[in-house]
This record gives sequence, C-alpha cells and structure tokens, in this order.
Amino acid sequence: MGKLLSAALVLLITFPCFAIAEVSSARQAELRHLLKHDCGSCHGMTLKGGLGPALTSDVLQKKSRQMLLVTILEGRPGTPMPPWKTLLTNDEVNWLLERLIKGDG
Repeated sequence: MGKLLSAALVLLITFPCFAIAEVSSARQAELRHLLKHDCGSCHGMTLKGGLGPALTSDVLQKKSRQMLLVTILEGRPGTPMPPWKTLLTNDEVNWLLERLIKGDG
C-alpha cells in the first residue's frame, strides 16, 4: 500500500497536467487577456514569434508539457522570459497550455 501511494504521488508531481482544476469563466477571460497582451508582447500578437519563440500549436505539440509548465512558472534565466509563478497557478498555466496546444489560444 505504501508503494502504491508513493507511485501515485510521483505521478501527480511529475505530471500535474493530469489533474487540472476548474478555472472560472471570469479567470479564463483574464488569462486570455494576459495571453494576448502580456505573452503577445514578446511572442508576437499572433503568437507566431517575435522576441520570444512562436507559441503555435504545431510548435508546442513537439515540446514536453512539463517543460512548458516549468518554463512559464520559473521563466528562463538569462533571457527576457520572466517567471509567472507569482501571478499564475499550475492549474491556470495548464489551462493556458491546453488552449495553446489545441490551437484555440
């Protein structure tokens, strides 16, 4: 039983995208605004690239979901990519990633 619990915890920590909490419709609107204006200011208004790389579905589908989550939350030291962990939760980042990967960001 202890090994099963440990394995479950490892999965939850390693793959947080499997347990996405509901994001309220009001917060979804805020996140879409943030994506367009804040992310778009570096990644291009159409998210096809600019100062930062493209955030298009075809590009993001080739990336590890965990790597994308960590990049957004922790930023990229030595680059203009700031950490967003003080403004976004894991669930909110996963919600954004889901939209971007599906191509409806």
